[in-house]
Amino acid sequence: MATATLNSADAEKINNLKSDVASLTQISENEKSGFINLVARYLSGEAQHVEWSKIQTPTDEVVVPYDTLSPVPEDAAETKKLLDKLVVLKLNGGLGTTMGCTGPKSVIEVRNGLTFLDLIVIQIESLNKKYGCSVPLLLMNSFNTHDDTSKIIEKYAKSNIEIHTFNQSQYPRLVVEDFKPLPSKGNTGKDAWYPPGHGDVFPSLKNSGKLDALLSKGKEYVFVANSDNLGAIVDLKILNHLINNKNEYCMEVTPKTLADVKGGTLISYEGKVQLLEIAQVPDEHVNEFKSIEKFKIFNTNNLWINLQAINRLVQADSLKMEIIPNPKEVDGIKVLQLETAAGAAIRFFDHAIGINVPRSRFLPVKATSDLLLVQSDLYTLNDGFVTRNPARANPANPSIDLGPEFKKVSNFLSRFKSIPSIIELDSLKVTGDVWFGAGVTLKGKVTITAKSGAKLEIPDGKVIENKEINGPEDI
Repeated sequence: MATATLNSADAEKINNLKSDVASLTQISENEKSGFINLVARYLSGEAQHVEWSKIQTPTDEVVVPYDTLSPVPEDAAETKKLLDKLVVLKLNGGLGTTMGCTGPKSVIEVRNGLTFLDLIVIQIESLNKKYGCSVPLLLMNSFNTHDDTSKIIEKYAKSNIEIHTFNQSQYPRLVVEDFKPLPSKGNTGKDAWYPPGHGDVFPSLKNSGKLDALLSKGKEYVFVANSDNLGAIVDLKILNHLINNKNEYCMEVTPKTLADVKGGTLISYEGKVQLLEIAQVPDEHVNEFKSIEKFKIFNTNNLWINLQAINRLVQADSLKMEIIPNPKEVDGIKVLQLETAAGAAIRFFDHAIGINVPRSRFLPVKATSDLLLVQSDLYTLNDGFVTRNPARANPANPSIDLGPEFKKVSNFLSRFKSIPSIIELDSLKVTGDVWFGAGVTLKGKVTITAKSGAKLEIPDGKVIENKEINGPEDI
């Protein structure tokens, strides 16, 4: 790890930035110092250069196969003891804008009128009820989602679950040209600010007072996951393993498919386990990084972390994760936002491991094509848990490619009278102004293309198998 010091020009930049940031009344002192530290680290060129020859494939001791985990004690009292040590934290800072929705992404309806958040609450409630425990739910919001989320969670007031919210940091975007914070230049809107990635979960847990409160209640582990990953449910085998083996940090990884080639992977490097992201890979090795042969697993961003360890490392200011520079443009002005990722913190924790979990624990909904999968007969819904239909023989999900007409959730829903049956589907590609009737069944490899300017309707009850449809005459 190379740590460089600031040259005089950069030191002056930081001093100027400090005085600009000091006058920003919208953010706390913790946020101001956190931001300045992040920028100083970025300017110092403290970057992690990975020496390709030193990368080793992790052994089964470091990335533990899920099948080798010990069974959980069958005694309900023992299970309650385990669960009483746990907190569930969902990363809830994202908006549903990419799917054409306003407000937090977690309030998009996933199935049967239930939102991501509804499903999460139902899952934890049923755990609490079954074992008589009280696993709390924490939501880490951003300034973009805080107000809406606070209103939305009022509807859970009578549920058997404690819900706590806290905000991740709010940092000013940096103007590339003169290195001034955008809010200092007269931009008073929300787009002058940004949340600095989910690596911020650690200081924000501490600064919000939530970490100390959880420790005082005897909580030991936090299970962190994205709110849009329907597969990220509490797993007692994983929790039991971590407690018994005193692992301070665990990242769930799963085997890569061709769809996941850009995902970060776990490596052994100089005796420690660490995350390798595509951005850290030298150009000449990018194809090797993407190959499924050498790097077989990727990070699901389901993370289990010991709370005492977070407290120790945050207080010592030891969590110096790789900085991800994210260039943006606001009203024609080039800005920079610096971010960190929670998964990159793995190398700072003692006895950190990965667990190679089944693919079912990674079911993210990033686009309406994913929504089609989870709303279809490929999955069933029980007690808030979305489970794969055993009637599908193929372990992989079908690949779904929907055209821009389906991008927004509202358009997607209006174009399907009902979601087609896709149990036997291998791939679907839809292009143009296509509308689906009720009770349609899709099997094998299906391509449906509406000619430019023409509307193409698939009739009710139609079964389409291994077919390419370019107009009504092909149906």
